[in-house]
Amino acid sequence: MERPRGRGAGINSHNKFQKLETEYIPEDWQQWEDQEVNPKTQFIMEESKTLLSVSDSPDLRNYNSINPYRGCEHGCIYCYARNSHEYWGFSAGLDFETKIVVKKNAPQLLEKLFHSKKYEPVPIMFSGNTDCYQPAEKKFKLTRQLLEICLKYRNPVTILTKNALILRDVDVLEKMAKLNLVHAAVSITSLNEDLRGKLEPRTVTGKRRLQIVKTLHEAGIPMGIMSAPIIPGLNDQEIPAIIKAAAENGAAWAGYTVVRLNGAIATLFKEWIHHHFPDRADKVLNQIAECHGGKLNDSRFGLRMSGEGNYAENIRQLHNFACRKYFEDKEMPDLDTSLFIKKGQMKLF
Repeated sequence: MERPRGRGAGINSHNKFQKLETEYIPEDWQQWEDQEVNPKTQFIMEESKTLLSVSDSPDLRNYNSINPYRGCEHGCIYCYARNSHEYWGFSAGLDFETKIVVKKNAPQLLEKLFHSKKYEPVPIMFSGNTDCYQPAEKKFKLTRQLLEICLKYRNPVTILTKNALILRDVDVLEKMAKLNLVHAAVSITSLNEDLRGKLEPRTVTGKRRLQIVKTLHEAGIPMGIMSAPIIPGLNDQEIPAIIKAAAENGAAWAGYTVVRLNGAIATLFKEWIHHHFPDRADKVLNQIAECHGGKLNDSRFGLRMSGEGNYAENIRQLHNFACRKYFEDKEMPDLDTSLFIKKGQMKLF
């Protein structure tokens, strides 16, 4: 069967939570051939019960996030969020890219949260799992509504995206920035267009992402980047160039993670790299394992994001050196939680 066009994953991996599987016969594949070669995106509307996710991980303490969408059409093959799609009965593979769950009542849930007597203002991350500005946002506009509510109540936010759609909301972000209510960052994995197109098939180019950083910086929004994930043997040599270009376009900081292939992502990534880079697939996989104690997956707190060993240490030193060189005179303002307006009512003085 032909590999799906314009998608990161080439297969639907097994869902470990599913007890039953459907095995299709050749006649079925012939009947659905066009759909399987070029599967269309489906939007699944959901009435969520809760919205704010609070992390208790030692790696992400006091990390509060909102994800308006489950699944992501960007199709990044390495995305750790793929595994979470299995909890909802879908595959981490093509399903993750083509079956997008839309939390249609997200704005109402956020306003309800801000009205709660128990809520204390904290910076909220958009998004901790899937991209809040993925293509679905153009249709549903949930992220914009959520930002408008955060501005109304003066609750600070941080944003991480790789989509130029964030520029649509520059009017809201400018108002938030004037009150020290927003930090934003753009994920830049590679400036090599051939690699970017294979890694992240439905995202904007690296050059365009640098333009996003520049435009938002010039609008007064404090900007950073995530050069993540670093994949040994694929994009690790680009670290200095990415950080230099980001600094030149107004970024004030850069972060990184070393790729880890937990759960179904290992199966998907192996299929992907053997398809796109058969000449170096084994070398890349071995170097990833070298960064994680000999395994492709890594769930150890304190090590899972940065890795360990000589190769991971080389990545850390290269990243830190570039940051010291290009961000020496740059700093980010603190987010302000003191302006929060309880129940949307102005404080009396």
